[in-house]
Amino acid sequence: MDILSIGGLILGFGSLLTAFIIEKGNPAKLLQISAAMIVFGGTIAAVLVSFPMSQIKTAVKHFKLVFMDKKIDFASVVEQLVQLSDRARKEGLLALEQEIPNIQNPLLKKGLGLVVDGIEGEVIRDILDREVYLAEDELKEAAEVFEAAGGYAPTMGIIGTVMGLISVLSNLTNPDELGPAIAVAFVATLYGVSSANLIWLNFGKKIKTKAKQERMLNEIIVEGLLSIQAGENPRILREKIGGILKEAKQQQAQAGEAASAPIGG
Repeated sequence: MDILSIGGLILGFGSLLTAFIIEKGNPAKLLQISAAMIVFGGTIAAVLVSFPMSQIKTAVKHFKLVFMDKKIDFASVVEQLVQLSDRARKEGLLALEQEIPNIQNPLLKKGLGLVVDGIEGEVIRDILDREVYLAEDELKEAAEVFEAAGGYAPTMGIIGTVMGLISVLSNLTNPDELGPAIAVAFVATLYGVSSANLIWLNFGKKIKTKAKQERMLNEIIVEGLLSIQAGENPRILREKIGGILKEAKQQQAQAGEAASAPIGG
C-alpha cells in the first residue's frame, strides 16, 4: 500500500474536521446528503460527458496506482542489464535466449527477444520507443480524468450552494432559521473545494508521478538493450544508464523548482 496517499487523505480530512470542532462546529452539520449528491454526482456526470468510455475505463483501471506503491528498483534493472551485456560479450547474443523466460519486466523481455532475433538497432528502438510512449500515454489519460474531476468539483459545490440559497431565500417566514439554513447551503462549497484539492487533483498528480518513474525505467531498458545489441562494454552500458538517471533527476528537480516558484518571479 502507498502509505503517503492513505496518510495524506487521513491527515487532510482529519485536520479539516478537527479545526471545525475547535471552532465550536458540530460535525453532524457537515453530513448533508443533498450536497453530496450535487457535488459528487454532478462531478462524476461531468466527467462522463467529457471523456469517451475507453478513457473512463483506463482511469478506473489505473486508479489502484494511487494507493498501491509499485516500487521501481532501478539498481536491480541496471545490474540485470550489465549481466546480460557481460554474457553477450562472452557467449554471443544467441546465448541470451536462455535468459528470456526468467525476465519479469515485459518491455525488457520483448526487447531482449528482438535483440536475440537479430533485429537492427534502429528498428528495435522504434518498436520499444512506441511501447514506452503508449504505456506513458495510457497513464496520462487516466490522470487527465481525475484532474478534470478536480476542476468540476468546486463549480458543482458553488452550484449546490446557490441552489441551497435559492431554497432558503424563497422562504423567509422564519428569520430564526435563516442563519443555520444558509450555513447548511455552504456545505456544498466545502465538499466541492475539499474534494478537488484533497482527492481528485492529487489522484491525477500521483498517477502522473508514477508514469514518469515508469518512463525513466523504460528508457533505461531501451538504452541498455541497444548497448547490448551493439556489443558495447558493460562499463559503457553502466555509464550510459547512470547519465539517464542523473538527467532525469535534474529534470525532476527543475520541475519542482518551477512549480514552487512565485508567479512573476
